[in-house]
Amino acid sequence: MLITLIRTIILYVVVIVGVRIMGKRQVGEMQPAELVVTILISELAAIPMQDLDRPMANGVIAIFGLVIFEILLSIIIMKSLKLRRIISGKPAIIINNGVIDQHILKELRITIDDLNEDLRQAGVFSFDEVQFAILETNGKISVLKKPHLLGPTAEQMHVENKDKGLPCTVICDGVIEEHSLPLVSFTAEKIHSILEQNQLKLKDVFIMTADKLGNHVIVKKQKKGN
Repeated sequence: MLITLIRTIILYVVVIVGVRIMGKRQVGEMQPAELVVTILISELAAIPMQDLDRPMANGVIAIFGLVIFEILLSIIIMKSLKLRRIISGKPAIIINNGVIDQHILKELRITIDDLNEDLRQAGVFSFDEVQFAILETNGKISVLKKPHLLGPTAEQMHVENKDKGLPCTVICDGVIEEHSLPLVSFTAEKIHSILEQNQLKLKDVFIMTADKLGNHVIVKKQKKGN
């Protein structure tokens, strides 16, 4: 029992390390080759856990072998457009200038229900709103709305749009994120001053974000029972 537990923990760590080395993609964003490698890694990790007679080293070596293969393949794919097209495929335009390409839908085996669902997830609830829809190689659909449905930009309205930079978390669960402060030109003293103005203590804050312009958002911790 103890041996099984130890092997499970070791293999868990090995799989986590392997997946981290491969990158941070979510399952839904994986290319076909990456998804295959991920499935194989899970299978290889399961075998030594189920069969204690098999040396665990075999599973570990196989897992890291697959990870190395996937990294090498990724490097080759980056340098070879032809191989990239073969392994990852290429984007397909399924709505072109507002017209649904029914032949492409049939080739890709996408139903109208599937297309409707993907468009809704992209914030579009009618085909009439779409100028272009492209099925990306990771299976997601990118949508460009028709020009008259796009809001005017700040440039078109001749409005100055100041760069706020990237909003950063400066307090997380009652703790100041020291590494984020320089990114938004904040100091611990400034944070305490803001909290004092809002009659809050550090321990009362669930999350606080800020940007370079000094804008900030504070979310208080919920009290138990709320």
